[in-house]
Amino acid sequence: MSAESSPEIKPSAQLTHKEIMVVLSGLMVGMLLAALDQTIVSTALKKIVEDFDGLSHYTWVVTAYLLTSTASTPLYGKISDLYGRRPVFQFAIVTFLLGSFLAGASQNMTQLIAFRAIQGLGAGGLMALTFVIIGDIVSPRERGRYQGYFGAVWGLSAVAGPLLGGFFSDRAEIFGVAGWRWIFYINLPFGIAALVITSASLHIPKVVRQHKIDYLGAFLMVIGVVSLLMCVSVYGPQDGWADSHTLATAAAALIFTLLFLFQESRAAEPILPLNLFKNHTFSLTSAMAFIIGAGMFGAIIMLPLYFQLVRGDTATIAGLKLIPFMIGIVSTSIISGKLISKHGHYKRYPILGLALMSVGVLLLSTINETTPYWKLSIFELMVGMGLGLSMQTIVIALQNSVDFKDMGVATSANTFFRSIGGTIGVALFGSVYSNRLSHYLAENVQSLAATNPAAMAGATPEKFAQLKNNSSVIKEFSPDLQASVYHSFVQAFHVVFLAAAPVVFIGFVLALFLREVPLRSGAAHHAAQQEAAGESLG
Repeated sequence: MSAESSPEIKPSAQLTHKEIMVVLSGLMVGMLLAALDQTIVSTALKKIVEDFDGLSHYTWVVTAYLLTSTASTPLYGKISDLYGRRPVFQFAIVTFLLGSFLAGASQNMTQLIAFRAIQGLGAGGLMALTFVIIGDIVSPRERGRYQGYFGAVWGLSAVAGPLLGGFFSDRAEIFGVAGWRWIFYINLPFGIAALVITSASLHIPKVVRQHKIDYLGAFLMVIGVVSLLMCVSVYGPQDGWADSHTLATAAAALIFTLLFLFQESRAAEPILPLNLFKNHTFSLTSAMAFIIGAGMFGAIIMLPLYFQLVRGDTATIAGLKLIPFMIGIVSTSIISGKLISKHGHYKRYPILGLALMSVGVLLLSTINETTPYWKLSIFELMVGMGLGLSMQTIVIALQNSVDFKDMGVATSANTFFRSIGGTIGVALFGSVYSNRLSHYLAENVQSLAATNPAAMAGATPEKFAQLKNNSSVIKEFSPDLQASVYHSFVQAFHVVFLAAAPVVFIGFVLALFLREVPLRSGAAHHAAQQEAAGESLG
């Protein structure tokens, strides 16, 4: 065998708990940055578009990040399988930092959108490879004790994102720089820290295999994913689901997905090996990840909207009121992780978690204008606990069921399906909300006009049109009309949560079919790692 194609194998030893925690700190910082930037921009968008006079393009600030981060996720898994985890993970950090710096320095909306896309390209690797690397260095049996930390990251980002976005955007300047620009600049010191930590501590056995990247498959997959996300997150909500743009992007998504599947069936080194879908656990956990993403992002994103529209809270207060949700995720992630490590059983946790989520989302459909916060906190806590019990557990089940050589692509595929589920959930539930709000507003206002015409004084058609984009106009209405509008908001939220509950319940049904396979211990995991390295010699 030539030296050019010979694999380089460095002997490895199992890491100690202290060494794992050092690696974990770098991974958690990277993952926090990626998760945080999904939410931190939302509360600052108003200030950004005012500075750039770019209201007509504001959704692209979020969408550009979402497109590149989601489309790149499975590519990172495959490339890291071929070239090694550390260099690919560090490439993702550097790309994310470059995008963050440029986004903070943007001078117009076009630049901001382009640089957010670069940020997303790095974020896709941060989110995907974090779980892959943990799968490399910690055995499935012992991984549970560390999963709570990642649950904490997700919970923290859900609350801290809107809080920090509101904090920075509410300040005209910080150290002579426009306040909103710090939502991007704040990433730099943390990203550099993650780079230093992983450079010093992330020493995974390097196995360089003879390889051939499936460039055509990668191209087809990216175009298919981008077409799908354009359909569900841009054209569908913006122009309507029967619009020509929506139908064209939906058709493109279907065509390129079919072409991608055909290419993967014949490629020598596929981006997503289709034989993975023959693995019962891989297929089941992929479907569950999709549903968890849809339920988590699609339903929970409505809560801050409820707090701001119906209860009149600021963006900062609305973020603080999500703390029970975070507590639920963190507490059950830690508890279930420790129990999995202790007893070796994992199936019960996603079953219990998705049952709790289903009930919690269903209970959210009962909230109204006067629901006490303590009651809503219990509903939030239930949904958070459900996520904490299920989200990380299915990753452990997946990684325990696949060959070591497929660890990267299988784990990143799970992250990919959760991201796709979240994107589709946000778009579809958002459309349900908009549709039902228009219906209930028209119905309730018509009823009020018939029974109490005096309440309609000053309520012009222009103000109702303005209401779709700016809720502050409600203050100009009469008290009776205000009450009618707020009730319309509540009715629309009811339908969203009622639509989300059966989606989450499908995940519960799927969890019942999960097969419990004995978790590999540290010694068995280490042996599988060495075996995978040895196989590359052939």
